[in-house]
Amino acid sequence: MLEILAAITIVGLVLAVSVPASARLYQSMQYRQAVRDVVTLFASARYQAVNTGRAQDVVINPRAKELRLNDTLKRLPADLNVLVHSARELNDRDAGIIRFYPEGGSSGGGVDIEVPDRWGVRVNVDWLIGRVSQEKYAFD
Repeated sequence: MLEILAAITIVGLVLAVSVPASARLYQSMQYRQAVRDVVTLFASARYQAVNTGRAQDVVINPRAKELRLNDTLKRLPADLNVLVHSARELNDRDAGIIRFYPEGGSSGGGVDIEVPDRWGVRVNVDWLIGRVSQEKYAFD
């Protein structure tokens, strides 16, 4: 009986340590996938603009945490904060728009994706050459 009680205690301790760690791991995985989705969507918009010869708009709705390029819709996890930096003249009421032009440039801007009170990444789109880059930051 004592051995069973000791085994149950050990299992309980292992679960008490591993469950919070697995929750943080899952949140980190969602965050990294969200960043990949944004970078990929921007790169795809630039490629389509150059390839088709027509401007392509990426519409970012920070409240709904959605990004749209034509028929492609990417939803970001609800527990992330999303901020948009884009040209004021292109913005819609609830959404920011980053436009990619056929010659390879863009309207410029970016998206900040943050895990509240921990860390974030700014995905920047260069206005001159349309290059997409990332910059990580942490909250102090």
